[in-house]
Amino acid sequence: MIALQPIKPGSTIRIVSPAGKIDKKYVMPAVNWLEEQGYTVKLGEHVFARHFQFAGTDEQRAADVQEALDDSDCDAIICSRGGYGTVRIIQRLDFTQFLKKPKWLVGFSDITILHSRLHNLNVPTIHGVMPRYFLDGKGAPREDLMSMMKLIKGEGISYEVDATEFDRRGAATGQLLGGNLSIVNSLHGTKYDIDTAGKILFLEDIDEFLYHTDRMVHQLKLSGKLDNLAGLILGDFTDMKDNESPFGQTVHEIFAEAVKDRDYPVCYGFPGGHDKKNLALAFGREWQLDVAESGTRLRLKGD
Repeated sequence: MIALQPIKPGSTIRIVSPAGKIDKKYVMPAVNWLEEQGYTVKLGEHVFARHFQFAGTDEQRAADVQEALDDSDCDAIICSRGGYGTVRIIQRLDFTQFLKKPKWLVGFSDITILHSRLHNLNVPTIHGVMPRYFLDGKGAPREDLMSMMKLIKGEGISYEVDATEFDRRGAATGQLLGGNLSIVNSLHGTKYDIDTAGKILFLEDIDEFLYHTDRMVHQLKLSGKLDNLAGLILGDFTDMKDNESPFGQTVHEIFAEAVKDRDYPVCYGFPGGHDKKNLALAFGREWQLDVAESGTRLRLKGD
């Protein structure tokens, strides 16, 4: 993986909206906070544009992202939100100039497509909180924001996660990758698909039916993506839905059944995704995963 330069006061951060529309009131407090920390913040021309459910047309969103990718003075790109729409512009994006001056990209959910694309270009990214959730109700930085800032500033980090009844004990070291289960699943068979062999796979999702989740997990299994993992980390699966006729398994039970014949460590319930806490993860970087009876420790290697 390409080693990215840590950001520091004076670094330029661009904010873009590659997917869903967003109101200024959810972004500007984050912009003000970043500027107070000494960073220069540039907003994409169409960050607050509206085109049905999108932040502007495909052309407008792609133009903003392309400008950020090409900006040699930019040190990090933070996506304003997820939603839906990144898949509609991914083929429009040219990473030639970006690879001459790679920079951090931050986001989650629909931004999983960009994580996957950059992973295949050997560029690390950060699966982490976006501007709406930078600050708490009193204007103070949240824990998940501070975890993202640690990673983007090149600082070490480790997490402790409470044990669950489903955890499979063991230790693993490997590159971390993944993101939103629905998006990872939708990339199968495309040039943006990811190779999970020997890696630690992180997955999360929101607002899915349990039977649909089971179908996606089985597609991962049938396609071999669960065969040769170094480890598996399951984040938050928020607001999951069931049918009037119950599916009969929880999300954790669905995954436990799917990987029962594998021997790699599995952590359930990592606080990452669409729930109250979304701790930052550096995709493409090496992590040490230790799942024990007392709980799980996840540590960024080299720190």
